[in-house]
Amino acid sequence: MKKSLLPLTLGGLGIGTTEFVMMGMLPDIANDFHTSIPVAGHLISAYALGVVIGAPLLVAFTSSYPPKKILTVLMIIFTVFNACSAFAPNHYVLLFSRLLAGLPHGAFFGVGSVVATRLAEKGKQAQAISIMFAGLTIANLLTVPLGTYIGHHYSWRYTFGMIAVIGLLTLIFIQLWLPQLAPNNSGNIRSELTFFRKKQAWLIIGLTAIGTGGLFAWISYIAPLMTEVSKFAASSVPYVLVLAGLGMVVGNVIGGKLADKVSPVKACLILMITMAISLIVIFFVSQNQILSLVMTFITGGLSMAIGSPIQTLMINTAKGAEMLGAAATQAAFNIGNALGAFLGGLPIAWGLGFTSPEIVGVIMASTGALFALTLSRQKVKIVEEEVVLAGSKI
Repeated sequence: MKKSLLPLTLGGLGIGTTEFVMMGMLPDIANDFHTSIPVAGHLISAYALGVVIGAPLLVAFTSSYPPKKILTVLMIIFTVFNACSAFAPNHYVLLFSRLLAGLPHGAFFGVGSVVATRLAEKGKQAQAISIMFAGLTIANLLTVPLGTYIGHHYSWRYTFGMIAVIGLLTLIFIQLWLPQLAPNNSGNIRSELTFFRKKQAWLIIGLTAIGTGGLFAWISYIAPLMTEVSKFAASSVPYVLVLAGLGMVVGNVIGGKLADKVSPVKACLILMITMAISLIVIFFVSQNQILSLVMTFITGGLSMAIGSPIQTLMINTAKGAEMLGAAATQAAFNIGNALGAFLGGLPIAWGLGFTSPEIVGVIMASTGALFALTLSRQKVKIVEEEVVLAGSKI
């Protein structure tokens, strides 16, 4: 790993922790504020809403500044509002703090993805992005379980304090190790927004929002799947999540290498098809505990393997608006989170059982594969047209 990429990894660790640790602390926060679990669940929605709002807006209004300065400002926002969450006196203040803490999420990964590609060796851009996303995988493997434990046995306020400390450390390492890079002088906001008039932009956003939603349909309901179908004890669920987190670590590395080897768009197509197959297998083998654990590891890996190829694909496609495009994919990831959880919950509500979200996931992942296939054909067509144009000039 290049030392200059470590601040991006550390930032990803903090962001991944604050995003995913809330799921495990909901009962404790609800108890402290004397609210129900569904009301406390609004804290998750508020953070996701902050990501969707902040990703394009913050990047659009800061894109003319040097990346180091942008990342510094974003991490200051992240640190301040996670610290505010630790001291929130009531549910509404915490809700507002979570909304504001989510604002820099997508922008950090959007800007960070572009920075990673600029620091990477030629032909290893996707692997450099995967190093940044490694922070997310480590969060799911280590700091999310740790934060959940602290929140349950001591206080959830200490967990947010821990996240704020990670933010402070990220700020320090940004100043020490991240080199000064020239700003992307691609023009004004209006010229960058013209990228979204292109069909390719919306194909990538659709691929992200709908395709990755298939995985969120699975992971959102993994706890009842494991306890009610696989018949694990409820006390085993945290260890199952650690296994999924370990799969994410491995998958993140594989996704980056695959995108650099076969091209980002082909990697997205391969991974979306594999994702759909994996969810079909889960539907049929979840009654077997050993196979259920094996598929948890594999599917956890697929959930992170797709990240680097999609980011690299968007950066390669959004010439002149790379940061804005990369931030838009982060917003789309969170839309996929919400869509997968909502649509995956419908068949459960209809009484179809806890394996039924996997069918929803298969449909969503297959739709993502269709987006990737369409995009692949478009890119082939564009390349052919460029070759013909170059030939005519000769």
